Amino acid sequence: MYSRLMQVLLVLLLGISTHALAGGRLLATGGVTQIEGAAGGGIVPWALIAGYGTRDEVGASAFYTHLDISDFKLQSTGAAMGFYDQVEVSLARQRLGLGTTVPGQYIEQDIVGLKLKISGDAVFDQDRWQPQLALGVQYKRNRDFNQVPKQLGAKDDSGIDIYLAATKLYVAGFMGRNVLLNATLRGTRANQMGLLGFGGDLSNQYKAQFEGSAAIFLNDAIAIGTEYRSKPNNLSVYREDDYQNVFAAWMPNKKVAFTLAYAWLGTIANQSDQKAIYGSVQLSH
Repeated sequence: MYSRLMQVLLVLLLGISTHALAGGRLLATGGVTQIEGAAGGGIVPWALIAGYGTRDEVGASAFYTHLDISDFKLQSTGAAMGFYDQVEVSLARQRLGLGTTVPGQYIEQDIVGLKLKISGDAVFDQDRWQPQLALGVQYKRNRDFNQVPKQLGAKDDSGIDIYLAATKLYVAGFMGRNVLLNATLRGTRANQMGLLGFGGDLSNQYKAQFEGSAAIFLNDAIAIGTEYRSKPNNLSVYREDDYQNVFAAWMPNKKVAFTLAYAWLGTIANQSDQKAIYGSVQLSH
């Protein structure tokens, strides 16, 4: 499914005229790419729409992210298209190497995302307090459910996350620096974002989770910040902890962005106190 959808996305991208892909939005207003494929921070989706397309244009982005976790390896690749700064469609594939937990094995997950801008403009509505709001869904399918997730007590190999994101950029908001704040409310049954399946023996119900981001721009191209993401706890065999990170993002131009982060991921499967060095590159239009 992922391969066919990726082909469709690339065909659409190639079929759009150069004029439509003008990329008229300001630098950094497409964010970077969140690990599940949506425009946002590293671990939290924002209300921003992928790419640099204005309301008269189509934007696009592609990304590769690698997390070198204490006892695991996680890679995520994908692409997204933003239509007229209103709708975002994204695709991502995650691959988790199981390290010493199950040597030589890995778990893959496909994610199809859809985000709809509801109201506001995070950048240009400086005379209003209201943030930009976007409603998003992420359909996730675990390709290796029977390998580890089912044995740990997960109920399903697929699930849908639903989220509402609110994002606001405050121009010259702190000591003359631009400041971005984001809050996201997510409904989910996913264990470790879905990499360990969905639901479990403790709960198979949707739970509301809070996610937040804060960043300050040192100049137009460099931002530093932090993120937090709360997690459900559905499996009695291993407790799931919240995610946190600190990050630096460099966007030298509209074509490319680099993100480097250090993340605290807590317990993953049978390994506690997992920390990660996070690197990501994004190509945009």
